[in-house]
Amino acid sequence: MLMKFLRVLKIGRIALRYGLDNIAMSGLRVPRTAALFSLLFFWRDISAPRGERLRKALEELGPIFVKFGQVLSTRRDLLPLDMAEELALLQDRVPPFDPDLAIAEITRSLGAHPDRLFASFDRVPVASASIAQVHFATLKDGREVAVKVLRPNMHKSISEDIGLMYIAAGLVERLWADGKRLKPREVVAEFDKYLHDELDLMREAANGSQLRRNFGESKLLLVPEMHWDYCSSNVIVMERMSGIPVSQTERLAAAGVDLKKLSRDGVEIFFTQVFRDGFFHADMHPGNILVSTDPATFGRYIALDFGIVGTLTDFDKDYLSQNFLAFFLRDYKRVAQAHIESGWAPPETRVDELESAVRACCEPIFDRPLKDISFGQVLLRLFQTSRRFNIEVQPQLVLLQKTLLNIEGLGRQLDPELDLWKTAKPYLERWMQNQIGWRGLVERLKTEAPHYSKLLPQLPRLAHQVLSQSAQGSGRDRELLQALLDEQKRTNLLLNMVIYFAGGLVAGIALMQLYWRWGSLLQ
Repeated sequence: MLMKFLRVLKIGRIALRYGLDNIAMSGLRVPRTAALFSLLFFWRDISAPRGERLRKALEELGPIFVKFGQVLSTRRDLLPLDMAEELALLQDRVPPFDPDLAIAEITRSLGAHPDRLFASFDRVPVASASIAQVHFATLKDGREVAVKVLRPNMHKSISEDIGLMYIAAGLVERLWADGKRLKPREVVAEFDKYLHDELDLMREAANGSQLRRNFGESKLLLVPEMHWDYCSSNVIVMERMSGIPVSQTERLAAAGVDLKKLSRDGVEIFFTQVFRDGFFHADMHPGNILVSTDPATFGRYIALDFGIVGTLTDFDKDYLSQNFLAFFLRDYKRVAQAHIESGWAPPETRVDELESAVRACCEPIFDRPLKDISFGQVLLRLFQTSRRFNIEVQPQLVLLQKTLLNIEGLGRQLDPELDLWKTAKPYLERWMQNQIGWRGLVERLKTEAPHYSKLLPQLPRLAHQVLSQSAQGSGRDRELLQALLDEQKRTNLLLNMVIYFAGGLVAGIALMQLYWRWGSLLQ
C-alpha cells in the first residue's frame, strides 16, 4: 500500500512539473476558479508545446507509461493531432538491467546456467527496451543466437501501473467534457491486453514463427528462426540476424542498397501481410527493421520483435481490399457503399453525403509524392468524418493504422518521391483478381474438396434417415431436412461451376488448336 501511495506521489509530482494539469484544465467540467490551482505552481516553465510536455512526462514515468504513450499515438481518432504526432516520437530508451538478473532468469526458465546451455554468452546486453533486453550467445553447435530476457518483476509493476491508469481513466470520463467520447477506460483495457500479450515471450516466438512461415519463399523479407528447445514464457532464443538499421540511410546507400527498390519492397511486404495472410507485424518502427548486407540475402528486410501482431478475418480483408481498390480508382461512391454494406455505417446513412465527405478527405493527396502528403492528416480527417456519420472505428483496424503510419515513416526516409498509390495499386488489383477470378475459384475448390469428398458418399444415407423420420413431423426434422437440401444445392452449384469451368477450358483449347490449324493451312 505504501509503495502504491509513493508511486501516486511520483506521478503527481511529474505531472505538475510538466504542466499536465494545465493541459487537462482546458477540458475539465469544474469551476473556472479551479484554474487558480495552477497559479500555485507559478515557478514551472510550461512554455513548451503541450505534446512535447506530455511526451517528456511519460518518458520520465517509466517504460509502462512509454508503452502507453506509443499506443495512444495510434489513436488519432481520440487525441489532438499535435499530441498524437509528438507521442509517436516515443522510443524504448530504457537503461539495461543487471546482467546477473538476466542470467538468473535464464537459469530459472530454462533449467540450466547459460554457461551450460551455450558455448558462449555475452553478459553485456546489445539492446534494452521497456519489456525485455537482448544478449548475444553461441549455441554448442556453433550457431549464433540472440537471447531475449523479460525484465524482472514486470508482471507486478505492470499490474500496479495499469490499476492506476484505470483509476485515472474513470476520473477523466467523469470530469472531462469530452471524456465519454474518448472512451478512456476502453483505451486502457486495449493497452492492458497488448501489454500482457507482450509479456508472454512464447507468444512472441510463435508470432515470429508464423511470420517466418508466411514469408518462407519470399525474396523480400527475412525472419529469424526460433530455437524452441530454448524458449519459455520469460526467455526466448532465436537466430541472430545482422544488418543495417533501416533508418541509417547513408550507411545503406554506401553499402550499395537500392533505396528506391527498398521502399517499393516495403509497400509490397505490407500489403502481402494484410491481404494475403491477414497476419501482420504491427510494430514496424525503424528500431525493429534491419536490411541485410549478406551477399546471399543482400537488400532484404529483416523483421525483429514480434510482440505485437495484427490479425484480420476474411471479412476484414475483403472490406479493406474493396475500399483500397475503390480508393485508388477514386471511386468514392463505392467506398461509401462498402461502409454501409459492411454495417460499419448506419443503414440510414445517405451514400451521396458520405461519398462527398470521403472525397474531401482523400482527393487532395493523389498524384503527389510521399514527401508532400501525411497519412496522419488524412486519418485525422477520416476519423472526424467517422464521428460525423456515426461510423464505428473497428478495434482490429487500429493496429493496421499504426502499421500504415510506420510504413509512411519508412517511406519518407528511403524515398521521399515514392508514389505509394501507384506502387500499391497493381499489387491490389492482382490480389483482387486472384480472389474473384478463376485462381480464386480453384483455391476455394481445393479448400472445400476434403469436406465434400467426405460428405457426398453420405448424402443418400442421410436423405434416407431424414425422409424416414419426417413422418413424425417434428420441427427439428424439418430443420435437418432443410439443412440437407441447402447443402445439396450448394454442392450442386459447386459441381456445376467446375463443369462449366472445365468445359470452357476444353472449348478454349479446342478453338486455339483449330485456329493454329487454319493458320498453318492458310500459310
